[in-house]
Amino acid sequence: MSGIMAHRLIWIYALLTLISVNLSSQSSNRVRGFTGVETEYGVSVTSTAVAVLDSKLTQIFFPVVYIIVFSVGLPTNAMAIWVFLFRTKKKNPSSIFMANLALADLLFVIWIPLKIAYHFNANNWIYGEALCKVLVAFFYGNMYCSTAFIACISVLRYWAIVHPLSQQKRNNRLATGVAACVWLIVWVITVPLYLYDQTVKVTNMDIVTCHDVTRPSQSRYPSIYFLIMGVVGFLVPCIVCIVAYVQMLRALKSSMTDADIVQKRRKAVILIVTVLVMFLVCFTPSNIMVMVHYSLLSIGVQDSGYGFYVTTLCLASLNSCVDPFIYYFVSDEFRKHIRNTFLCRSERTAQRMRVSFSALKYSKKSSTYTSESGNTQSSTY
Repeated sequence: MSGIMAHRLIWIYALLTLISVNLSSQSSNRVRGFTGVETEYGVSVTSTAVAVLDSKLTQIFFPVVYIIVFSVGLPTNAMAIWVFLFRTKKKNPSSIFMANLALADLLFVIWIPLKIAYHFNANNWIYGEALCKVLVAFFYGNMYCSTAFIACISVLRYWAIVHPLSQQKRNNRLATGVAACVWLIVWVITVPLYLYDQTVKVTNMDIVTCHDVTRPSQSRYPSIYFLIMGVVGFLVPCIVCIVAYVQMLRALKSSMTDADIVQKRRKAVILIVTVLVMFLVCFTPSNIMVMVHYSLLSIGVQDSGYGFYVTTLCLASLNSCVDPFIYYFVSDEFRKHIRNTFLCRSERTAQRMRVSFSALKYSKKSSTYTSESGNTQSSTY
């Protein structure tokens, strides 16, 4: 089931990417990084930049993607947090990291309506510099929080599979401390996003953009920042995830000798591959394009893939509605609580049903044993 869901999500992502590439190629084939000529009144961008800002890619495709992310991400992440906080009695490090990941996604999703309104308003930001900075900071904060917490979950699963006897050494206090450190570090590394202008007046279009146009006088500052964050915020967690999952796959492969556990191990392998693929699909294109774009911007080289760059940033937001499905497949307890929630069952009712079902199975086994014993006795006379 998890493999089928992963394939569907990957195909949806690929389809959206193909559509966006087609739209971006129609709007411009030689789009430069949106800097232009700076004056005291704002920035005058090139005709190709105007074509992209007026294209269906940014004014129709982007808001449609964000509507999907908001419609799916808001209820699923809210439900995930509710399950982890109020329905999960026995907290464990994995549930703590998943709850923090859901919180990071939710904090980003609640700001998406501003992004939708911005693109539907012909890329004209009307909410002020402060809200634009908050939106940009939450976007990148969500990205770096997600990569960090997924890396933490990957390490936990590695220890559970490769070193199962050491699970008792893990504790909730340590997981809580690590989660707090992640939040603190992400908050610190997003502070620079508040230190330079995110809104820019485009004089030849009479609009104000949010994070779409960079002032030439400030281009070096974000270039250095995003190159560093590409390594620290993406490359390091990516390496951790790949190493952890490769080691898990090796351990599972070497243990597939007992026929009784082959099926369970195969499901675990499918799940591991699913999580790794979704991580790479959601975060790799956007982070690579961010580093490429700002590298070219810092040295004044033409960026012919700017349309694809802004598209990968848009599609990266899909991770906010993909993560809850990962929780569903990773955690058996999460699946159980979700099913009980949809069936309107309380925790006590679900526990009673499990006890009744177990008693029913036991009584059937007892009656079968008694019947067989009686038949055996009767056959001896």
